[in-house]
Amino acid sequence: MTKIKDDTGATRQEAVADEQSMQEATKLSPRLIYEVIRRDGEEELERPLSSLVWSGIAAGILISFSVLGEAIFRTYLPETPSSYLIENLGYSLGFLLVILGRMQLFTENTITTVLPLMFAPSRRLLSDVCRLWLIVLSANVVGAFAIATVFAHTSAIPVELMPALVSLSEHAVGMPAGESFMRAIPAGILIAAIVWMLPQAEDASFFVILVSTWLIAAGDFTHVVAGSVEMALLSVRGDLGFYDAVFGFFIPVLAGNVVGGTAIFTLMAWGQVRNEVEDAGTT
Repeated sequence: MTKIKDDTGATRQEAVADEQSMQEATKLSPRLIYEVIRRDGEEELERPLSSLVWSGIAAGILISFSVLGEAIFRTYLPETPSSYLIENLGYSLGFLLVILGRMQLFTENTITTVLPLMFAPSRRLLSDVCRLWLIVLSANVVGAFAIATVFAHTSAIPVELMPALVSLSEHAVGMPAGESFMRAIPAGILIAAIVWMLPQAEDASFFVILVSTWLIAAGDFTHVVAGSVEMALLSVRGDLGFYDAVFGFFIPVLAGNVVGGTAIFTLMAWGQVRNEVEDAGTT
C-alpha cells in the first residue's frame, strides 16, 4: 500500500509539473495581454508629475538617436540600390533606447493608458488620461528641442553628419499636411502593435521593436516624437517657421498617430477582448 501511495503521489507531482510546464509554454491569450497592458497603464496614470516630466524629456532626447542613426548610415554607406533599406535600420536605435529603457513616449500611451479608460470609463479617468498625454507629449517635445539645439549649435556631432541630418529633416517635415496625417496613421498602428506584442515577445523584444520601427522608416511613415527632433533641428537653425512647423507638420502627425494608435488599433484590440473581460468581471 505504501508503494501505491508513493506512486500515486509521484504521479500527482508529475501531473502538476506537467501542467505548470504547459502553462509556461502556452502563449498568452489576448485577454491576458490586455490585462498586462491595462495594469501598466494604471501604473503610468498614478506616477508623480515629476517622474512623467523627466521620463518624457529623456525619451525626447533619446529618440534623437533614430534620426542620428539614419544620418550616420546615409553619410557613410556607399550608394547602392539597397542602401535605403539599410540606412533605415538606424531609425530603430532611438526607439530601442526609449522602449527598452521604459521611458515615457507619447505614442505608446495611445494604447497603454486608453485601455484602462475603456475598461472603466469615467470623467476622472478621462481627465487623468488627457493630463498624462499633455504632460508626456510636452516633455517629449522639450527633450526634442533640447537635443536639436545641441546638434545645431555645438560640436557634439561630427560636421560630416549635418548634411544628412538636414536632408532627413527637410524630407520629414516637407510633406503636405494631409499627406503627413495619412502617413502618421500606419506609424501609430505599428507603435501600438509593439506595445501589444511586448508582453508575449519576452526575449524577442529587441527584434519586435527593431523590425516594427524599421518598417516605419522604410515605409516613409511619420512619427510625432521622432519627427519633432527633425522639426526642432530645422526650427533652431532658422530653416522652418512656426506656422509650418506646428500646422504643417506637428498637429497633422499628432492627429494621425492618435488615430492609428487609439482609434484603430486600440479599439480593435479592445473589441477582441471586451466580452471576455466583461464575463471575467461578472464571475
